[in-house]
Order: sequence, then C-alpha cells, then structure tokens
Amino acid sequence: MDHDRIFKELLRTFFFEFLDLFFPSLAQLVDRRHEPAFLDKEDFGELPSDTRREMDLIARLRLLEGEAYFIVHLEHEAQSSQHFPERMFRYFARLWDRHALPIYPIAIFSYRGKASQPDSFSIRFHDLDVLHFRYRKVHLSQLDWRGYVRTRNPVASALMARMKIARRDRPRVKLQCLRLLATLRLDRRKSALIAHFVSSYLQLAGDEMRRYQRDLEGMNQAERLEIMQYTNSWIEEGL
Repeated sequence: MDHDRIFKELLRTFFFEFLDLFFPSLAQLVDRRHEPAFLDKEDFGELPSDTRREMDLIARLRLLEGEAYFIVHLEHEAQSSQHFPERMFRYFARLWDRHALPIYPIAIFSYRGKASQPDSFSIRFHDLDVLHFRYRKVHLSQLDWRGYVRTRNPVASALMARMKIARRDRPRVKLQCLRLLATLRLDRRKSALIAHFVSSYLQLAGDEMRRYQRDLEGMNQAERLEIMQYTNSWIEEGL
C-alpha cells in the first residue's frame, strides 16, 4: 500500500480541516478566503540512505491579519526512523533558505506501535547548545478513536481508521467512520476519497465482516441505506 500517496491526497484535499482538528489555534490565524498554495516538491540532494528526498506537503497560507504569508510543512511518516528528527530539521533549513517565511513544521505518524517519536532535533558541541529545533507531531496510534466519533470533520472520519483501535473494535470503528462521513454531505469526489481511505485501512473479512454487517443491520433503514451507498459505489469510485 502506498501510505504516503493515500495520506498526501487526504491531507491536501482537507488541509484546513486537518488544521481545525489538531491545531485550532493555528487555524484561526489563516485567511480562508485564499486557498492554500501548495509549493512544488523540494529536492534535497543527498540525505542519509534510509530517508526520502522530497517533502510531503508544503502549503503557503495567508495570515488573516495584514497581507503576510507563512508556510506549513506537513510530513507524514508511515514507519519509525531514527533519522526523522534530523530530516525534519534539514527540510526546515532548506525551506527557510528558499522562502524566508515563518514556518510551522508538523509531523504525522501513522505506524502502529507504542514507541514515541521525539519532537525535536538538537546539536551540542563542547559546552555550547548550538541548536534546538522543534516541530509539532500527531501520532495517530496514540489517539483514542472514541474521542473523535462526534467530531464533524472529514479528516476525523478518515483518520479514526488509523487511531488506537482494539482488535475487537475494528468493525465498529469502520461503521462509525462511514456513519460520520454520511452526516457531512460532501461532494462525491471528497466522499469517495474518505470512503476509500477507511476501506484501505480497515479491511474486514470473516468474523469481522459478519459483525460489521450485524451492526449495520441494527441501524434504522434510512441511515443504513446511506452508509451502504458509501461502502459500495463510492468506494469503487475512490479506487
């Protein structure tokens, strides 16, 4: 599965909604009359062998006050890497060198596991702290999906599928993701994108699928039919 492509498409489509969900104070600074300007991919030359050479998403946003701009660098990481903090700093340094705008770096981790990634990169030599660079982070597997069920946000309806989920709850979470999606009344393209995301990360079979169908049948008819629409034609459209 191409995790980076799936996440990048979701976050690019719902960039403001991502900020609303996880960084509301930052979202309040943005002038939403102007859509995010996604900058071209940045090539980084030679980096350590286990790192990539391109950033994920770089959005130039306009501040609500005045006519100033700033950059949000959003990096998705699907597996743990000891070089990630250094890579985030290298990206920051290159962005600052090229654009000379305020930068807000964010890392979103989607891999499973309890290991916590750092949120900083430091350089110290002899008796001098030369550098202390920090970035924000969202580690999905450390977030409880139950806290987002009633959040009317399309990013929440998708990312619940990658949050902390007990094995027995997988059918329930998938149903809740699609139930939330059905209440948002998005256009077909955006709905298909989210339905495909949920289907990709919560693939059910055997007993899980039977429990999903049982819970679905327990809903009222109108809600059940609407959810079934997402799990059939709209997921196919996303694919």
